[in-house]
Order: sequence, then C-alpha cells, then structure tokens
Amino acid sequence: MKLEILTKNENKDIQKEIIRKIRDLINYKNLEPGDKLPSERTLSEKFEVSRGSIREAIQKLEFYGILESIPQSGTFVANIGVIAMNGMIEDILRLEDPEFKSLVETRILLELKTARLAALRRTDDDLKSIKEALDAYSKKVLKGEDAVQEDLLFHLAIAKASGNSTMNTLMLIITPGIITNFEKYHVCDSNQAFLGIQEHTDIYDSIKQQNPKLAKEKMKMHFKALYQYCYNQK
Repeated sequence: MKLEILTKNENKDIQKEIIRKIRDLINYKNLEPGDKLPSERTLSEKFEVSRGSIREAIQKLEFYGILESIPQSGTFVANIGVIAMNGMIEDILRLEDPEFKSLVETRILLELKTARLAALRRTDDDLKSIKEALDAYSKKVLKGEDAVQEDLLFHLAIAKASGNSTMNTLMLIITPGIITNFEKYHVCDSNQAFLGIQEHTDIYDSIKQQNPKLAKEKMKMHFKALYQYCYNQK
C-alpha cells in the first residue's frame, strides 16, 4: 500500500471533496431521511480515498446534524429536508480555520458566561477538578516550565462546571486552535504566567464562594492582557 503524507491543507481539500461527493450521492440516489449510506469501506473504494478520510468527513457531517451514525447499524441521513441539507453543506464547505483573533473573541465571550454559570451550578466534584487543574498549572509555572495546556485544562474544568453542555463542547472545539496559537505566538511569557497563578486563584475562589458576579469580573480581568495582545497585532 502506498503511504501518503498529507499536509493540513491537502487533508482539508480531500475532506471537502469527500463531503461534496457524499452530498452528490445523497442527491443522486434520492436518499430520504433515515436512509442508510453505503459503508465506509464502500465509500472509500468508490471515492478512492482512505477509510480514515471517509470517517473524518462523516464525523464532521454528524457534528452539523446532517448524518447520524448508529453503532453496529451504519450511517444514516438525518431528518432534514434536501434543500436545508444542501444549504448546510455549502456553508460547511465555505468554513475556514478561525484566525487567532476570532478564537480569542469567542473564548472570552464563552468564558465570561461559563465562569458565571460555574459559580451558580458547580458541584463539590467540579470544584475539586478546578482546584486540581489550578495546582497543576501553578506547579509548572513555579518550576519555570510551559503551562499552556494546564492553563487550558483549568478553563475547561470551569466550562464543565457551568453545567451547559453546548458551551463545554464549544470550548473543546476551539481549545486545540488556542493551544497551537499560544505556542506559535508565545502569548504567555513568564511574567504573565506568574500573574496567572493569582488570577486563576481569584477565579477559583469566587466560584468556590458561589459569587457569579465576582467570578465573571475576575475572569474578565484575567483576559485583559490577552485581549490587549490580540488587538495590538497587525
């Protein structure tokens, strides 16, 4: 078997082409909601791409509610009309990777909400998870080690504590892009990382106290430097 190493852009182009072909297959076969798609193996052979690429494309269409996979049964067309389906797929194909500025804006909007909700809804288990993430972050910073991932784990723990599964999912989606860009642009220098220990502690304490107004305010203060950095970039 020929081993192919694809760049990110090449892989994205392949995925988009597979999505187009799945759309055309649904239209050509006049598949109705609930109808089953051919197997991954069949689609792989038909489209002449790897099964992994087929799986990624199907997962993306599942995420947007166009397909539905049922374990041990297969993949089915979701319960939406043909016009809506074609329109949604066109929108998906036009989607581009978010730029860092967009990621920052989205993250700030989400986290002001999740901090407030976490203060209102957190459980003892949630509080324990947030504290463990805070301690892991502090430990790495004090040792002079990179703590970007521990930083994000702290914020993901807060998102989970918010009790809003949609916000939690959105945080999980944008997190890889945030980590990549933090490392690429060296956003968190050592001084900011040390300051982050106190800021994270303040956020944790406000959530522990179940003070939603204070939690939101402390989160807003925490993002001040990141927001300024982002908007100072040309």
